Amino acid sequence: MLYIFDLGNVIVDIDFNRVLGVWSDLGRVPLATLQSRFRMDEAFEKHERGEISDPEFAARICDQLDIALSYPQFTAGWQAVFVGTRPETLAIMNKLRDNGERVVILSNTNQLHFEFWPTQYPEVQQAADRVYMSQDMGMRKPEARIYQSVLEQEGYTADQAVFFDDNLANIEAARALGIESVLVEDDQTVPNWFASRR
Repeated sequence: MLYIFDLGNVIVDIDFNRVLGVWSDLGRVPLATLQSRFRMDEAFEKHERGEISDPEFAARICDQLDIALSYPQFTAGWQAVFVGTRPETLAIMNKLRDNGERVVILSNTNQLHFEFWPTQYPEVQQAADRVYMSQDMGMRKPEARIYQSVLEQEGYTADQAVFFDDNLANIEAARALGIESVLVEDDQTVPNWFASRR
């Protein structure tokens, strides 16, 4: 079987309020103001497809938030999104690989984050056979072609795959292709799903 894991809030906990908190402190803008302005809009999607550069993305977000940040200040906040790993999920990924199953990560991400989390959490990459990143693939979830691309590259059919993600739109898109998909709602979803399969 091919097991496909999302990264954020599946393997690693993330929290965008941490990002806004750092920017609030550095930019001297109230957190509530930034929260009301922050949107995952077209620039966000283009950045995750690798269609705009990190500095251009930073400029667009600062413009959206109406905040003056240097690029290093923007980056400091952007990397604060990562809270920590989910050890139980990592243990399951490692056990699957030990049992001869194929385990990959499929993440909507960006170069700035990829420069950061593998150094912070080397155990994440070590728990996967391969990491598929949206910005390298030029596509992002929930686009059907990103799932099809992973299946083709891995040599599996949809009915030979299981997908874990915390975003309902991503789950529904994978299910539409015939991939068994599990909506991850908290840190117990993945362990409970595997426990129920014993």
